[in-house]
Amino acid sequence: MNWIILILAGCMEVAFTFCLGKTKTAIGSELALWWLGFLVALAMSMFLMAKAAEHLPIGTVYPVWTGIGAVGAVLVGIFFFNEPASFWRIFFITTLILSIVGLKVIG
Repeated sequence: MNWIILILAGCMEVAFTFCLGKTKTAIGSELALWWLGFLVALAMSMFLMAKAAEHLPIGTVYPVWTGIGAVGAVLVGIFFFNEPASFWRIFFITTLILSIVGLKVIG
């Protein structure tokens, strides 16, 4: 269950980066809603990460949380914000994912 909470925390990190990206082009009340979404997702991400850290080693929790966020942010950039999907970006995302899986296997 703690791993599920940690994965959800990472997903909330991806959500707040998505909201932050949307603030670049939003105006008016739409901008306020994206900022609200950012703050809610940020708070949820931190809360869920803290809950996971109650039962999992912090040396595992933090790298997994940031890894999910980093991979998710790159994928959000590629799929929603027209960022390039170069060979090297995909290569390093893959190595990051393998590192996260490695932490799960040894932890």
